Amino acid sequence: MDKKEILEIVDHTLLTQTATWEEIKQILDDGIKYGTASACIPASYVKEAKEYVGDKLPICTVIGFPNGYSTTAVKVFETKDAIENGASEIDMVINIGDVKNKRYEKVLNEIKAIHEACNGKILKVIIETCLLTEEEKIKMCEIVTEAKAEYIKTSTGFSTKGATFEDVALMKKYVGKDVKIKAAGGISSLDDAAKFMELGANRLGTSRIVKIIKGEESKNMY
Repeated sequence: MDKKEILEIVDHTLLTQTATWEEIKQILDDGIKYGTASACIPASYVKEAKEYVGDKLPICTVIGFPNGYSTTAVKVFETKDAIENGASEIDMVINIGDVKNKRYEKVLNEIKAIHEACNGKILKVIIETCLLTEEEKIKMCEIVTEAKAEYIKTSTGFSTKGATFEDVALMKKYVGKDVKIKAAGGISSLDDAAKFMELGANRLGTSRIVKIIKGEESKNMY
């Protein structure tokens, strides 16, 4: 698969707690240079990042991250604040405890509320697949579809495991036709990226793909 095709669906990501503005700027510069789908960064940097890139690169940020157990009201506020600051894509974490308690109506209503707060911007729903049973994953595919979110996303990258081929294949089977799939966490090679795409992933959340391509370019210079 062509590297450009892969880069075009990458959310170039830096969400570490220690991320500095200089490091964020590098993510933004690389996102612009390599034509990634977006840069996914902490909410505290969204306004500054938007001012820095203008319309050259969509800014994505995370809500209720990484644990998902903030109240719905807090998540809605976070979402509105991020949109006002210039985010054009929101990746939210579900309340996993609510899923375990089978409070599915509450989970659905929260996603709907955050989707409304997105005000037409893209919403990706992180279900943290590594913490769910197969039955719960299938249920979340149904809930995200009913909520009319634009994407379902595998992982935060901050839990016990990231995206797996099996989970993306499962999502493709059970999610509605209008819901896209984002694989995130642990995507460490171009071959893996291509495989996720073949299985149905429409976005990839990763920092490594751009690093790999930059490394290859450096080698080719000598």
